[in-house]
Amino acid sequence: MTRPPIRADHRFMLIDHFPLVGLRITTPRLQLRLPDAEELATLADVAADGVHDPAYMPFRIRWTELPPAERARSVVLHHWGLLGQWTPKAWKLPLTVFHEGAPVGMQMLKATDLAVTAECATASWLGLRHQRQGVGAEMRAAVAHLAFIHLGATDLVSAAFTDNVSSLGVSAKLGYAHDGIERHDDQGRLRVIRRLRLSRQAWQERDRPPVTVEGLAPCLPLLGLADGPPSDQDRPATTE
Repeated sequence: MTRPPIRADHRFMLIDHFPLVGLRITTPRLQLRLPDAEELATLADVAADGVHDPAYMPFRIRWTELPPAERARSVVLHHWGLLGQWTPKAWKLPLTVFHEGAPVGMQMLKATDLAVTAECATASWLGLRHQRQGVGAEMRAAVAHLAFIHLGATDLVSAAFTDNVSSLGVSAKLGYAHDGIERHDDQGRLRVIRRLRLSRQAWQERDRPPVTVEGLAPCLPLLGLADGPPSDQDRPATTE
């Protein structure tokens, strides 16, 4: 039996089966997309070089305490694990953030039953050398645009420890409102987490960078939106 010729463009072959590899979100300084193998390795190196001041832990899961080589490997395994567990009902999209063509961090957008809940959540990390340059705010603004304009979301939620000044600063800049607290046992020590919520209306009232989204249409079924993003008229009214 004669085998069909193998295409030289392996990314194009993969996009037939998993269209999310073709998704591109672009802001004036950044591009967010899934990385190829070499780019994922570079992202892992960024994590190995440091994500935060060792004296302060901003994450509930203390993955950054791993030795550099193990920390890098955990980034690779976490990325693959999220994609391997993907379902349209519940998904976590770990987008690599590129600045000047190089990976600098990860911005996740996640949702469960998006067509019904109209709610997405975010999580992220940024290499220490790339912080305090406005990159954190711009990368979260990018996925906010994706969620509100293209996925039909009405709310975007996040959370941070109450002493995580940088993360809370990004949230305040984008217009998030206080949404309650959680109590977290951090190795026997109580730490308080502030929940945050950004409504589409509050987001629209803020200045934000221009964002372009490419390659989304074939991804919608994988995001639980096979019939397209629902309009507000398709959802029952919510009450506080």
